[in-house]
Amino acid sequence: MRSVKPQKLKKGDLIGVISPASSPDDLTRIEKGIKYLESNGYNVLVGKNVGKEKGYLAGDDDERLSDLHEMFGNKNVKAIFNVRGGYGSGRLLDKINYNLIKKNPKIFVGYSDITALQLAFYAKTGLVTFAGPMVAVDFWKDEVDTFTEEVFWRTITSTKKIGKIQNPNQEKLFILSKGRGEGKLLGGNLALVGSIMGTPYFPSFKDSVLILEDIGESPYRVDRLLNQLRLGNVLKQVNAIILGRFVDCYDSDTSKKTQTLNEVISDYLENLNIPIIYNVKHGHISENITIPFGIKCNVNASRGFIDITESAVS
Repeated sequence: MRSVKPQKLKKGDLIGVISPASSPDDLTRIEKGIKYLESNGYNVLVGKNVGKEKGYLAGDDDERLSDLHEMFGNKNVKAIFNVRGGYGSGRLLDKINYNLIKKNPKIFVGYSDITALQLAFYAKTGLVTFAGPMVAVDFWKDEVDTFTEEVFWRTITSTKKIGKIQNPNQEKLFILSKGRGEGKLLGGNLALVGSIMGTPYFPSFKDSVLILEDIGESPYRVDRLLNQLRLGNVLKQVNAIILGRFVDCYDSDTSKKTQTLNEVISDYLENLNIPIIYNVKHGHISENITIPFGIKCNVNASRGFIDITESAVS
C-alpha cells in the first residue's frame, strides 16, 4: 500500500472533533480540551453528535459515523482529533465511505480503540494517521504534559524528517533482540490489532515495523493476543518490533498462578531473530510519544535507536 501523507497543520486551521468510540464520563473534559486547542491558535468544529451516549458508546453507530463522514467531507477541516477511545470504533469499519477519506486525506489523531480506524484507513486508502493525544484524555488537563505536546505539534506541523525517537529525561530504550530492520510503522493497541485480524480492514504487515502497546490486560490475555498474531503469521512477516508501554498488565489476584508480562513477551518474541526494542514512551501514559502509522522507520537494536526517516505530513 502506498502511503498518503496529509497536509501539515498551520495556525488558524480548523480542527474537527469527533467521538467514534466512547464518551468521557465528564463531558466538561471535552470543553477544556477544545479551549486548549483554541489557546494554541486553532479553530475548532465539534461534531454534531459529540457528547451523546448510548451505554458505553458515544451515540449509536449512525450518529458516530455521521460525524466521521462530516469531518472528512468538510473542505475547511484540516485535521480530525478524537475525543477518547473506549470502545466502538470497530463497529463502524464496514459502514465507512473509504472513497471519501481517499479523496480528502487529513490529519487523524487518536490511540487505544481508535487503532481499529487507523489500521482500516491504511488498509483501504494508505492514509498516514497519528497515534497521539486525545481531546478529553490528554488535552483537558490544566497543565498538558510539555513533552507530549512538543512531540505532537512538531510531528503534525513540520515537513522535516521526524528523526530519532527519544524518551523524555534520557530514559533508556531497552533491547530484547539485536539487529537492524526497517519498514513502514504499523500497529497500535495490541487488543485492537487482534480484534480486526482476518477482516478486510486489516492491512498487510509484510516488511513493516510493528509497534504495540496496551493497558489493563492480564498476562494470559497478552499471551492470547500475541498467540493470535503468531498464528496469523504477522510476527514472522515484520522486519522489527517496537514495544511501547503495557500499563497495568499484571494479575491483581496474587493467589492465581500466572506468568509475568516480561515472561510472556520473551516467550513469543525473543526467538524471532529480528530487532526488538522496548520501553518506548508510547501508549496510555501522560508522557506520550506521537507515533505516525504508515511512514518509514529504521530500527537499530544493536546500537539502540529508532529513527523515523521521513516526515509524516506534506
